[in-house]
Amino acid sequence: MTTTTPLRSPDAARRSVTRSATTISAARPLVAARDLTRRWGRGSTATLGVDAVDLDIAAGSLVAIVGPSGSGKSTLGALVGGIDRPTSGSLVVGGERIDGLKNDALARWRAEHVGIVFQDFHLLPTLTAAENVELAIRFADRRGHRSSRRSIAAEALGVVGLGDHRRRLPSQLSGGEQQRVAIARAIATDPTLIVADEPTGSLDQATGHEVFELLVDLRTAGTTVLFITHDPHLAERCDHVVEMLDGRVGGVRSGAEAPGAVGTRHDLATAVV
Repeated sequence: MTTTTPLRSPDAARRSVTRSATTISAARPLVAARDLTRRWGRGSTATLGVDAVDLDIAAGSLVAIVGPSGSGKSTLGALVGGIDRPTSGSLVVGGERIDGLKNDALARWRAEHVGIVFQDFHLLPTLTAAENVELAIRFADRRGHRSSRRSIAAEALGVVGLGDHRRRLPSQLSGGEQQRVAIARAIATDPTLIVADEPTGSLDQATGHEVFELLVDLRTAGTTVLFITHDPHLAERCDHVVEMLDGRVGGVRSGAEAPGAVGTRHDLATAVV
């Protein structure tokens, strides 16, 4: 069981994490998918969500997954984040092959290693902001003390600028504030990977950009971020952009920053893995 440790601010984390993240990136990808397929149904009526995808994502990178509705980008994110499981193929995340894990083991792995951010926040309406964050910490470390969970939740909310809002219910928060709580919940367990599925989709442009900057800060601090989006302007600010079409990777291109953070079977020779 992974012990949950208090969060560090982006500046502090940047100093202690960046070097090791760079080493991991150079040695092997954080995410390695091979022939990854998610299919519903059988035969001629089968529906393919993800179709034989090969993809490497380096540690410490911010990667956008883009494509039209129904292209498979959210399905790919759900597979990488351990929310769903593939029909076939292999998926290694953080050195652990997760495609064959049983349901309980997969749930434990996800709680300990992955932070999930959804478009619709998914906050429990009867819990305060702090209690929503504490719940995620409890799932990751059931043996931890309540006082420790409270402290970590308060720090996580402080990181996203909501330290003074921890006792408010979701109904007392704006949409942008609710999404910040969702990000605080995602980072409270100090995950290796953040999967953010359309986290700016239900926000106005200015608020969406503020939320995106939080994801940029996480990447800068050494966390790998998978950012699923319809927003081309935000996608281009990521390290790399993975284009999905009909369940397949249609292309991988560099965004605003570091080249070589993502590779497909066609360009693995030049990918940083």
